[in-house]
Amino acid sequence: MDGSNSGKLLCLVVCILTLLKTEGASIPLTIVQSAAARGAVCLDGSPPGYHFERGSGSGIDSWLVHMEGGGWCESVESCVSRRDTYKGSSSKMEKTMGFSGILGSKQAANPDFYNWNRIKIRYCDGSSFTGDVAAVDPKTKLYYRGERIWQAVVDDLLAKGNEKCSKCYSFWMLCCARVKCVSDAGYFIHGTDISGGSRIESFFGQVVRTHGSAKNLPASCTSKMRPELCFFPQYVAQTMRTPLFVINSAYDSWQIKNILAPTAVDSKKEWKNCKLDLKKCSATQLQTVQNYRTQFLKAVNIGLGTSSRGLWINSCYAHCQSGSVSTWLADKSPVVGNTKMGKAVGDWFYDRSAFEKIDCPYPCNPTCVSVDSES
Repeated sequence: MDGSNSGKLLCLVVCILTLLKTEGASIPLTIVQSAAARGAVCLDGSPPGYHFERGSGSGIDSWLVHMEGGGWCESVESCVSRRDTYKGSSSKMEKTMGFSGILGSKQAANPDFYNWNRIKIRYCDGSSFTGDVAAVDPKTKLYYRGERIWQAVVDDLLAKGNEKCSKCYSFWMLCCARVKCVSDAGYFIHGTDISGGSRIESFFGQVVRTHGSAKNLPASCTSKMRPELCFFPQYVAQTMRTPLFVINSAYDSWQIKNILAPTAVDSKKEWKNCKLDLKKCSATQLQTVQNYRTQFLKAVNIGLGTSSRGLWINSCYAHCQSGSVSTWLADKSPVVGNTKMGKAVGDWFYDRSAFEKIDCPYPCNPTCVSVDSES
């Protein structure tokens, strides 16, 4: 396809963008009322929603779609606990939301994507948009319908596109010449925890069984291994055809707290202080954390091929970094290889230059100061 007059699609996946430092504009919540008729509903049965700011000028045919993250509920009990929150009900979501960072609308702060159509799909199903269980327990009144939500929102967005695009069978096609994805803090690894086991593997297994996710995970992965393993990017990314850029910390604070030293295996709470602040780790604990970095980098190399990929891996103790104006492309934003993430992603997307940089080990990077203080 000749891309001279075609649109572009950039998909931002998994991360919750912490939009505390927004740029002012309030983007209304759009509720997809028609989704309820097809059973595409949040955990509590309410219809799904998204925030949408239209593009303009040169970005009128370009789309940046952010799939919000927010963890998972792996059991009836944990799903009930989030059912009546914004993570399980559109009725509890903010009615307006400011955009910032990669979703920001100011050219100086986001030069490559500021005037695109920018969408944030709200996450209210607890299964990363993978679940689909037809039955509804009359006692809990829980709906496991994440995959249906995804399809319903895609259809609603396609209707907002041009007539030609509305005929596409897949959102990823969207009549675009350039389709790429960015994962911000979404590269959760199949790691070993402090007990020598893998609590995260059993946790993902519970998620898959609770939500009926197996049938909606990539067949290229599930045909080779157990479905719960196909929740790990290092196995799924191996067969991805869409170019992927990974923004992540090698010391991702969520992963350290939940994959390396989860509460379930840290019964004596010996890691409590270390998980709050790496400066409070003992020498032994810090070595264990450094070993986790080694696991993480190995998983990245296993999962990603050598072509069309991008890497911006820093050593800040952080989780989610692309959604804040202070970390995306500000004067004091963290750098890797002397490059801020906003510039690295833009250069990669537009093929101006490749970017694959991995930071030196913690605590080597002085630009992490502001990020570490917010972890």
